[in-house]
Parts: sequence; C-alpha cells; structure tokens
Amino acid sequence: VQLQASGGGLVQAGGSLTLSCAASGRTFSSYMMGWFRQAPGKEREFVAGIGRAGIGTNYADSVRGRFTISRDNAKNTVFLQMNSLKPEDTAVYYCAADRLGGSRWVISAMDYWGKGTLVTVSS
Repeated sequence: VQLQASGGGLVQAGGSLTLSCAASGRTFSSYMMGWFRQAPGKEREFVAGIGRAGIGTNYADSVRGRFTISRDNAKNTVFLQMNSLKPEDTAVYYCAADRLGGSRWVISAMDYWGKGTLVTVSS
C-alpha cells in the first residue's frame, strides 16, 4: 500500500489543522492506521492509532483530548484532527499502516510509511 499524507502547514498556537492520509489499494480497511511525528532533533514518536473499523483508538498522552484520529474506509483515508495546537506539536507528521495488527504502535513494527507533512506551530 502507498500512503500520502497532506494538510500540514503553519498555524498559530491554539489553532487547528486537519491532516489527511490517502492510501492506494483495495485493502485499506484491513490495515490498522497510525499517525506518528518527528520533531527536529528528536526521535519519531507515536501520536494516534485507529483500528480497522475505526472503532478503537489510541493516543499519546501528549495529544489526548486535543487530537482526534478517524478514518473513512470508503475513501481509503485516515485523518488527524488537531486542536489547541502548541509549539511543541511542531514536527513532521507521518501516517503508517499495520498490516497484521501486531505492531502495538511500535515504530519498527509498522509495515508501510508515507512521506511526512510538516506542521509548524508558532507561539
């Protein structure tokens, strides 16, 4: 599967952005999907994940209550709604797919990665 993230940009602190990740192929609904981010000089980290049917979600503590992950299997797309953005949310955001569901959102266990989209939050 090929993944393409979009929607990044420059936003002021307190603002909102919605990221999208479009997937190719017919098996999108069989993948668990996650969003990860990598800030300058830091390691990539898990942000949010969603189950195949869009029912189960997981969030990093740093974004819980501010970010919402969702998916539209009919459109092969996963979203990340980001509200109340903070300067520390500045990072390149990546979407990734877990084919078998065993990753537990561990970066090295994700099967497919898209190119990232840059989110910059100004103070």
